[in-house]
Amino acid sequence: MKRIEDEGSKLKGKVYLVGAGPGDPGLMTLKGKGLLECADVVIYDALVSPAILGMINPAAEQINAGKRMGRHSVLQDETTQLLIDKAQSHTIVVRLKGGDPFIFGRGGEEMEELVKAGVAVEVVPGITSGIAATAYAGIPLTHRLYSSSVTFVTGHEAAGKYKPAINWQAIAQGSETIVIYMGIHNLPYIVEQLTTASLSLETPIALVRWGTRPEQEELIGKLGTIVESVERTGFRAPAIAVIGSVVNMHAILCGCRPVYHI
Repeated sequence: MKRIEDEGSKLKGKVYLVGAGPGDPGLMTLKGKGLLECADVVIYDALVSPAILGMINPAAEQINAGKRMGRHSVLQDETTQLLIDKAQSHTIVVRLKGGDPFIFGRGGEEMEELVKAGVAVEVVPGITSGIAATAYAGIPLTHRLYSSSVTFVTGHEAAGKYKPAINWQAIAQGSETIVIYMGIHNLPYIVEQLTTASLSLETPIALVRWGTRPEQEELIGKLGTIVESVERTGFRAPAIAVIGSVVNMHAILCGCRPVYHI
């Protein structure tokens, strides 16, 4: 990636890394909404909902930089360079990311490169799907009777990552509630790792697809049968997985959305 050196005077704009939340436009922060309404350029991700995109200033340049499994519209380095370039000619540049920029959203990577390039940058947090999707499914991540700890983990690690693979054994033994982002594709491996580590095959698990949107649906089951259930029902990403006894609260707290009970 090229660097901008000794060109501070040319950098007139500021980049805002804005969290769009999980999809429900009512969960968009007021600060984020205000930035969308006055933005000059908005570079957005694939999972940002149409309702959120509808908040963007009609006069703004809109660029889709979304990434989905096996379908990358724009490479990460190209996206960051695009932010740097747009900041040289526009005042308000919004990088609109699903959920929260700093929760498995590569916001830290993008901000680091922007800072190195001398670009002014600010983070506007969003509500992450691990909290919102589970809440909309009637699953409290903590509960005085069931869980006093929760772990957020990615189910899709970066290729060529320099750190060791996720320590699933430590996670299985160290947290009463586990929330997995982007884990549907690797679900068979994740289940194998967790059950090998110590979790019972009877441990409750819920998959929440399109969390907080009108089309939200849940697949409720047990670790020992969830992979088969996913294959049988055709349940697909994007979805959050939540594992632990708090999943049993779903039947008590939420019966208003489409759900598969396995």
